[in-house]
Amino acid sequence: MIKRFFILSSLCMVLGVSAQKSHTVMKGDTPYNIAKKYGITVDELLKLNPKVKDGKLALGDILTVKNDKTAASAPKAVATPKPINNSQVGKIVLQPKQTIYGITKQYRISETDLRKLNPELDSNMKIGDEIALPLESIKKYGGNQPQTVAVNTPAATKPVETKVETSVAAPSEGEYVVQPKDNYYRISRQFNISKDELFALNPGLEEKGLKVGESIKIKKSGKANSGADVFEEKTNPKTKVDSGNEKSSSNTNTIANDEYVTYTVQQGDTVFSIVNKFGVSIDELIALNPDLSHGLKAGMVLRIKKLDPAYVKKNGDALSVVLMLPFGYSTNETQYRTMAIDFLTGAKLAIERNARNGQKLDIKIVDSGNEASFRNSLTQINPDNTDLIIGPFFKSNVVDILDFTKNQKIPVVAPFANSPELYNYSNLIIVETSDSTYADKIVEEVKAAFSDQKIYVVADAKKENANYIKAGLEKTLKSPNVVIVNSPADIQLDQNMMTGQSAPVIAILASDNDAVGEAFANKVIALSKEVQGVKAFSMHYVPVFEKKVDELSQANLVYLMDRKINTDGSFEKEILAAYKGKYCKTPPKFAIVGFDVVNDMLTRENKKGEIFKQINKVQTQLATKFEFVKSKANGAYVNTGYRVIRLVP
Repeated sequence: MIKRFFILSSLCMVLGVSAQKSHTVMKGDTPYNIAKKYGITVDELLKLNPKVKDGKLALGDILTVKNDKTAASAPKAVATPKPINNSQVGKIVLQPKQTIYGITKQYRISETDLRKLNPELDSNMKIGDEIALPLESIKKYGGNQPQTVAVNTPAATKPVETKVETSVAAPSEGEYVVQPKDNYYRISRQFNISKDELFALNPGLEEKGLKVGESIKIKKSGKANSGADVFEEKTNPKTKVDSGNEKSSSNTNTIANDEYVTYTVQQGDTVFSIVNKFGVSIDELIALNPDLSHGLKAGMVLRIKKLDPAYVKKNGDALSVVLMLPFGYSTNETQYRTMAIDFLTGAKLAIERNARNGQKLDIKIVDSGNEASFRNSLTQINPDNTDLIIGPFFKSNVVDILDFTKNQKIPVVAPFANSPELYNYSNLIIVETSDSTYADKIVEEVKAAFSDQKIYVVADAKKENANYIKAGLEKTLKSPNVVIVNSPADIQLDQNMMTGQSAPVIAILASDNDAVGEAFANKVIALSKEVQGVKAFSMHYVPVFEKKVDELSQANLVYLMDRKINTDGSFEKEILAAYKGKYCKTPPKFAIVGFDVVNDMLTRENKKGEIFKQINKVQTQLATKFEFVKSKANGAYVNTGYRVIRLVP
């Protein structure tokens, strides 16, 4: 049976829409996500709240969010699938129980290549939807899979822009009739509104779903926004990323004052190329330039917060990179030596790969010893002739190297250390996604599934994550009953007070112990057999989840994961084969981390060593997703990447 996976992009927020007229600012709120939540533009939000200056919010602020918006919109253009390696493209018709993961497995295609062919893949997939795939793969692996006519895409032919079809059911003024292949993404894209705006116009639609033939409210028809639309940028496969070669026009950049610069939008600019050029977030850009909510236009003058100057390498053509690894030879300690050696094998593979692609590299490997002897290793580094430092592994050592290089502002990459104490360093790149990021996502997922069920949280020995999740749920939900337990065996079905019958519960795993995870899986499987409606969530991946997909899907298990290789992807196959050819074995855990970290950092570097020019790009390497955000203004860049796996019946 095809595995029932839905793999979604990390950071797509599922926000409920409220009918209230005010909003209290909470942790993580920005003008952009508040405006989206209530179906208004950032400009409207700021006009309703003149006390909010430059988009700066304070926790506890009460904002007016009245929504009386009826802005005009019109269908937008979508691109036909872009061929891979000039091959012909065909389409299959999505069948019951078929998922993204199952499609990549069946048709021997990587998730990256599948998404290139299907930019809308992150929307809610629906039975009957058409999925583009290489025609050769369809013929070879499709079996009896229903197909549609193949799309001929010769090498010399460019993809043609086509309009979304609206002839079947042209919308009346402010209304639209749902068609058989419609989903939320398609409708919101067609009528130039966000999904949250669609839900705001149609209370209850998110809960009950779309029904063919049903009339729903949309914005009144009108002209589509001109220029590059902010929301379309997220899925447009043609979005270009600035390489760091700035335009030479003398009027593009002018200093406004000590804190801000202005930038005149050029023809061909996109929102993403601008945020990459200046190293700011989209939220920061829109908060300072509310007119962006109506689209990006050539000639617009944008106000942008000035950050620290990007690091530029000092010497010659080659990029000078230092790897600091805890071999322990200088101190005769072996505690972390295997970990360091494995990391180095993966790093060497990434270095050789980038060198073959023309990157000039000067690599120096430093034995960082242990935490106590670390300072001795600093004598091997010349900060005036170093462009990038990857390592060390431990938090205290990361602080030492940041202090050592504070005058040169050399980019430092921390592969494993992640702590709020590190967030003040603007030249630091933190790779490890924090537990709080995972926990926040679990709270968000539980909020969407909650309907007065009792909630159990299975804790580890420290209980930090469990307590964090409980606090988040109690702050987010109305009168939740949350119980922290030490063992999955303590999870029990609730009792209906009226009927005395067993009632379903919500179970959350906040431990990364595989044995506890297996006990958790067995418990929720048993409970879901007793009563329907049990819902399970896990902060971490446990191997048993893949072994018991069918049983766990009855509990609608949702779990988060990273560092998992898609062995059917073409890129992944290439790297795994190269590693095995070089070292005669499959890469161990820390070799995978070594390859992913080094390859990701080197591919972000340009000839000037301006790594921060490319830091906003979202990249997935062999097993790790890298999605960096600034922890604060002029603070560290922190990875928030992860994948969400949903098992559905």
